[in-house]
Amino acid sequence: MDIVVKGRKTEVPERFRKHVAEKLNLEKIQKLDGKVISLDVEVSKEPNPRQADRSDRVEITLRSRGPVIRAEAAASDPYAALDLAAEKLDARLRKQHDKRFSRRGARRISAAEVPDHVPGAATLNGAGASSAVEEPEAVPTKKIGSLEVQGDGPLIVREKTHVAAPMTLDQALYEMELVGHDFYLFIDSETKEPSVVYRRHAYDYGVIHLSTDTMVTQTQPPEAGGTLGG
Repeated sequence: MDIVVKGRKTEVPERFRKHVAEKLNLEKIQKLDGKVISLDVEVSKEPNPRQADRSDRVEITLRSRGPVIRAEAAASDPYAALDLAAEKLDARLRKQHDKRFSRRGARRISAAEVPDHVPGAATLNGAGASSAVEEPEAVPTKKIGSLEVQGDGPLIVREKTHVAAPMTLDQALYEMELVGHDFYLFIDSETKEPSVVYRRHAYDYGVIHLSTDTMVTQTQPPEAGGTLGG
């Protein structure tokens, strides 16, 4: 298996390609996931000078016979971004590896039981979390018509189309954790219609179901969506 390195609206120097091959140890990756099919690295650059500290973005996509694992990071140069993305990929690979080998005899815990099993989890939804989260830098806001626009937006800079196999809600949560996002769009295997799972507070999750049936009425606002695992 080879590592495919490509640039999106930017040139990728040969020196960086060699660094990617050294940084992403294929032998180590295949020990954690022996069914790897491909490993793609995409490099892009943000031309906005106000985002100089996050101007270079690296996205790593690992495809195997199991779920797709993706890790991305941004920094002031591509080498630093690659280091950050590689660390995230390694953590997610290990998480998948550990879960795969601990399924037998394992018992799932509910959200209510998490504080009993994870030290400090109770503080994640309170004041304890605020000290660990850095405040984002202020982005200039301007008025365009009736819209308040932050920075140079609104501007669509990327569009993707994915082939989605129907899956259960439980599998969608698992896939969301692997790609490291706060939400995950999927096709519900029961209803065959689009749904979204999203992270709420601490270890709580929400789910939004979309329906083409105009007779369906909404009984509660999306933010009050059911908590999973509780």
